[in-house]
Amino acid sequence: MKTLKYEQIIFDLGGVLIDIDYQATENTFKELGFRDFGEKYSQLNQNDLFDKFETGKISTQHFINKILPLCPEGTSPNKVVAAWNAMLGEFPEEKIELLHRVKSRFPIYLLSNTNEIHIPKVYDAWNKVSDIPMSLLFNKIFLSFEIGKRKPDINTFNWICETLAINPSSTLFIDDSPQHIEGAKKAGLTTYYYHSKEEFYDFFDHLLID
Repeated sequence: MKTLKYEQIIFDLGGVLIDIDYQATENTFKELGFRDFGEKYSQLNQNDLFDKFETGKISTQHFINKILPLCPEGTSPNKVVAAWNAMLGEFPEEKIELLHRVKSRFPIYLLSNTNEIHIPKVYDAWNKVSDIPMSLLFNKIFLSFEIGKRKPDINTFNWICETLAINPSSTLFIDDSPQHIEGAKKAGLTTYYYHSKEEFYDFFDHLLID
């Protein structure tokens, strides 16, 4: 068997493992009558509402209470949740199968910028295609709203490597956001920029070959 280049692999979640369609959330808010969602979304990003939500600094209720005044009168909290979750798709079965193959050779970890609203739907989507809970397949799962840290902050990657007692240089990090890739590189991790599922599968076919 050949010498392995990596000792462990950290996967991103949205866009790498689970399908994501950000436009679906914008479209759903528009259907509610929130016509300028794209503009408001940008403004809310600027006042760091989403950063605070994704690092657990504000509650789900607080987040919803900030969104509701921007929606048409009579919009329910449940509709806000449904619209916010509309971006979440499914886990392709072939990616679950790939994770099992990778797990047979490497410790695998998950690092995701996510929030309390998204994660229950993520787990539901996972359970539709896997008999093994996500928490049992991955050696450890790091969710930004639980750990109080998010990508692409270098300190996030440093903290994870220290927590796991792993060497950054022998750790492969996979993500579909260029800024997250850059943060990981600055922290000394080896990176793989996901931009095509075909190339992604091909990469692992070569990595896992004996």
